[in-house]
Amino acid sequence: MTVTSIDIDPVELRTARALAGASSNRETVDLALKTLIAIRRQPDVVSRIIAREFSTEQLDPGTVAPRGD
Repeated sequence: MTVTSIDIDPVELRTARALAGASSNRETVDLALKTLIAIRRQPDVVSRIIAREFSTEQLDPGTVAPRGD
């Protein structure tokens, strides 16, 4: 893992940590980075889901009768 030294506004860090319920500043920054990545990737993921084609079996798989236990 890379060690990086950056200046972070202490008020923003404290606010983010409280909102995230994080136990450390490092956990807060890790969560912030992961959240940013997920948010920025979300449109691509949604586009792939929308473009997906399904077979008839996937759309109408039929009904399975329950077992008589």
